[in-house]
Amino acid sequence: MESPPERYAYVAALAPDNKSRSDALLVVDVDASSGSYGKMVGQLDLPNIGDELHHFGWNACSTALCPYAPHPHLERRYLIVPGIRSSRIHIVDTKPDPTKLEIVKIIEPEDVVTRTGYSRPHTVHCGPEGIYLSALGAWDGGGPGGIFLLDHYDFNVLGRWEVDRGPQELAYDFWWHLGHDTLITSEWGIPNKLENGLDAEHLLSSGYGHQLHVWNLRKRKHEQTIDLGKEHQMVLELRPSHDPTRTFGFAGVVVSLKDLSASVWLWKRDNGRWGATKVIEIPAEPADPDLLPPLLKGFKAVPPFVTDLNLSLDDKWLYVSCWGTGELRRYDVSVPDHPKLTSVVQIGGVVRRAPHPKDPNVGLNGGPQMVEISRDGKRLYFTNSLYAAWDDQLYPDGIRTWFVKADTGPDGSLRLDPNFFVTSTEHRLHQVRLDGGDTSSDSFCYPS
Repeated sequence: MESPPERYAYVAALAPDNKSRSDALLVVDVDASSGSYGKMVGQLDLPNIGDELHHFGWNACSTALCPYAPHPHLERRYLIVPGIRSSRIHIVDTKPDPTKLEIVKIIEPEDVVTRTGYSRPHTVHCGPEGIYLSALGAWDGGGPGGIFLLDHYDFNVLGRWEVDRGPQELAYDFWWHLGHDTLITSEWGIPNKLENGLDAEHLLSSGYGHQLHVWNLRKRKHEQTIDLGKEHQMVLELRPSHDPTRTFGFAGVVVSLKDLSASVWLWKRDNGRWGATKVIEIPAEPADPDLLPPLLKGFKAVPPFVTDLNLSLDDKWLYVSCWGTGELRRYDVSVPDHPKLTSVVQIGGVVRRAPHPKDPNVGLNGGPQMVEISRDGKRLYFTNSLYAAWDDQLYPDGIRTWFVKADTGPDGSLRLDPNFFVTSTEHRLHQVRLDGGDTSSDSFCYPS
């Protein structure tokens, strides 16, 4: 939290149709004292078409200094950038010039499938003994999904992580409590039910994920399933406490089949057993069917569609993206069991189409999606594209992409920066990483 402020943001940029051009990594100047503040200052075009960049991460973080598997000579230098549709992984060097990115290695999908049995790599985390990646499913688009590792130094695919997966079948995010030898995983769905858009029939039959899984981290064995209930569909982002002495975290649920609400659940350990309780519920908003996309007309409402969470490094503030209603919510979670809503920023949304202060007369679509917090907790960055096929279902007029910044106040306030509004006519913008490391990807081994 005391490290220098970020200077650059790296942003995943995908070609919406997966065929007209390749995806790219954009470099955006986020130094408010710079003459190019809020402007793109670099771009790396990928060599292939159809990767669909989604989530990506750093090769090294605080976890690499853990006492039981230290890697003291690692440098936070390389971005691990998988394509969720192609299963191709790019290793990108951010030095010596952080605005001129360079691909130093490409791991082809055949290598991933052959060595792990998995495809559709999704989330990247630096771990104590290697770089962890989750994968949504198998090579044929079915299950199971899981986790595999890359070597820290040469980025070779090491193999599948699980020794005993127990009943786990679906995969999405994963995180851990390093000081307690515990890993948590969440569930989305198999690729065959995701890649062509949200499958309404599959959703209404509770076919998407609704469970959390608890694992022994070092033994790589499944220990416990926490079922949130079949009506709570798509348990996505996980945000554990950063303090290694604590054992709690937050999980976002996209939609409830009961009333189209979204929710955030608190997991924690109590007397050696893990459990989860709903601590935030965000209701759907009634809406005129004429203003809704075909997928939602029959429901006469807009679901919040919580698609991302982020927890500040001091474990005090939780940010919640409502991609459907166009809201970014800030909660005080200093008492994790009792979150308090302190501020809401509105931008985009299926019906609301809230503008940005830079141009208050122009309505925007899409909604707050991937969120990244500065390490000191004073700045918040977020984008508006979720997943190409799903973008088109909820926003059939075509997402006009944006990347924006909000300033946070110690009183719980949240205010959009009127001078920071990045757009692209060629790509849709998804995840954001900051030079120097990210609140959403660093985990700590040593209590402060």
